[in-house]
Amino acid sequence: MVSKDAYRGAMARLTGAVNIISSDGQAGLAGFTASAVCSVTDDPPTLLLCVNLASRQNELLRVNGVLCVNTLALGQEDIARAFSNHDLTMAQRFERAQWSVRESGSPVLKDALAAFDCRIVERLEQGTHAVLFCEVLEAQAGQGAPLLYFNRAFGTLA
Repeated sequence: MVSKDAYRGAMARLTGAVNIISSDGQAGLAGFTASAVCSVTDDPPTLLLCVNLASRQNELLRVNGVLCVNTLALGQEDIARAFSNHDLTMAQRFERAQWSVRESGSPVLKDALAAFDCRIVERLEQGTHAVLFCEVLEAQAGQGAPLLYFNRAFGTLA
């Protein structure tokens, strides 16, 4: 079996879009930076995302049952860093940008490259993470170049 370090080293070379996962509801406001997001199907429109079982965000998402995947554009690195900074409160993280609310009640980043307002429809656990299947209630597309994460650094397409 591959070692944890070898696996992480190889995964660092897997380029991913940078997303802010936001949620609000019974458990309160939540938000974090994630790259483990992908499309599952367009009928019904469904995304999946992975969240660490040990994180506080995991429990908030479980209770809230809704979220928004906000895909970041080039130039939004400061938002990505804020939402991965454990020294900032949720209020301080959300103060860094402008937000609206859609059907699910989750915050939607106004300048997102894309935003997917979702309801969590299924949850599976594997190892250290939960895989959340999220039915897309609303989607919007912006314009610009994507903010990407590769080899533990932010970048974009050449």
